[in-house]
Amino acid sequence: ESVAEAKLRFEAELEFVQALANPEYLHYLAQNRFFDDPRFVDYIEYLQYWRDVPYCLHIVFPHCLRVLELLQSERFVAALKRADFKEMHTNNNIGIGSCELMCVALLL
Repeated sequence: ESVAEAKLRFEAELEFVQALANPEYLHYLAQNRFFDDPRFVDYIEYLQYWRDVPYCLHIVFPHCLRVLELLQSERFVAALKRADFKEMHTNNNIGIGSCELMCVALLL
């Protein structure tokens, strides 16, 4: 991999990981069954390295890292398909605390 290719991959992965902070995008991924594709699930697992230093220092929307972690839970992914779950996340999307609210919704 060349330096240019590595930079492009870094930027693409950073953009994708941060997009996970968007509840509409998460709902879209769930509704379109991306999480049912083993290759996509493997990609989510691969991206867990973004939660570590120095990669996490590039993140602008830190709650996307909590979402990235939660995406490893089948229960969380199933909840993403629910419209009420998406609306709760959208209405409470105020940072890391909103992820805790999403976790509570999993218990309902």
